[in-house]
Amino acid sequence: MKYDAPELLRKELSSQKWKPQVIAMSGVTDIYQPVERKLELTRQCLEVMAEFRNPVGLITKNNLITRDIDVLCELNEYNCVSVTISVTSLDKDLTGVMEPRTSRPQKRLEAIRRLADAGIPVGVNVAPIIPGLTDHECAEILEQAAAAGAKYAGYTMLRLPYKVKDLFVEWLEQHFPDRKKKVLHKILDIRDGKLNNSEWGKRMRGEGNFSKQISDLFHVQTQKLGLNERHNKLTTDHFVRSSGSQMSLFR
Repeated sequence: MKYDAPELLRKELSSQKWKPQVIAMSGVTDIYQPVERKLELTRQCLEVMAEFRNPVGLITKNNLITRDIDVLCELNEYNCVSVTISVTSLDKDLTGVMEPRTSRPQKRLEAIRRLADAGIPVGVNVAPIIPGLTDHECAEILEQAAAAGAKYAGYTMLRLPYKVKDLFVEWLEQHFPDRKKKVLHKILDIRDGKLNNSEWGKRMRGEGNFSKQISDLFHVQTQKLGLNERHNKLTTDHFVRSSGSQMSLFR
């Protein structure tokens, strides 16, 4: 845990060496884990972004992001923010055993709705799609997300790098022993006979007939719902190199 992350971020953005660019938050670990409610490190980092007007893209599975709508609105005034909410399943029980420390599906859809109502660019990421377990929900997830106000959408097929493969197989055996064989068979089908393929261009989508079926379904559904018709490009045009003496408006 980097408790000094906001200070380090301010130092970096203040540097003359910093070239304004979009910063992505939550590339590996969700920035709105339960401890964020207490520590507010993500919120403080967003305040720094707003101070410098540096663009940021956020992705999360947690409704807690709605706490920071005020800061996100400040960023949005300068076209400096976009948010993506990940939705794996609409089944709250499945979500509970798969992602126990995250918001349940309806709370994620509520987050999309509240962000959209505030005018913040928001989309949905159907991820990860687990073949044989959650793939049948793709169309409905997109439909409900669009109804909540999502304007763009993406998806990612399940990835199982390194030791995650063994953990996933154990998880299937524990929670879905009756589906284990079917799920693993479909994963092998989209990963060229392996449980994981890290090859660039294939790791996020997979390959083969089943992968193409998901791709085709996603294309048809997004067109039907009017998703991805416009692409909101964040800008660095309003970046200001703060001296660090100005107090944040959000403290």
